[in-house]
Amino acid sequence: MDINLTLIGQAMAFIVFVYFCMKFIWPPIIQALEERQQGVADGIAASDKAHTELAAATDKSEAIIAEARERALEIVDQASQRASQVMADAKSDAVAAGKRLVEAARSEIEQESNRAKDSLRGEIASIAIAGAGKLLNREVDKKTHADLLDKLAAEL
Repeated sequence: MDINLTLIGQAMAFIVFVYFCMKFIWPPIIQALEERQQGVADGIAASDKAHTELAAATDKSEAIIAEARERALEIVDQASQRASQVMADAKSDAVAAGKRLVEAARSEIEQESNRAKDSLRGEIASIAIAGAGKLLNREVDKKTHADLLDKLAAEL
């Protein structure tokens, strides 16, 4: 193989081509690759950050749900206690009202009994006076009659 002018011309053309590629073509390609690499790295970082934020949001939502459940249980317990208290108050009011009604009925019965006793005393006194008048075959005067009725009423 001989070294001739064609081979030297081709080598020179190749060196110019390599220099041209390194000066004008290679830097934009490297820059595009670096931008692409940076974009992918940013996307991965954003994905990791979003994943972390999602996990934090999930934990926070679970905590909020647990707190809401606790609050709901507290409200239910308070409602149950209030219902029990209302029922106990209503029961005590009903018992008190029943006692008042019983006392009023007893008082009314006692008053009716006293009225009946007074009425019977009067009737018994009248019958006794009438019987005494028949026994004595004479009429007792009004003053004596009133005195006898008062004495009999006092004794009864």
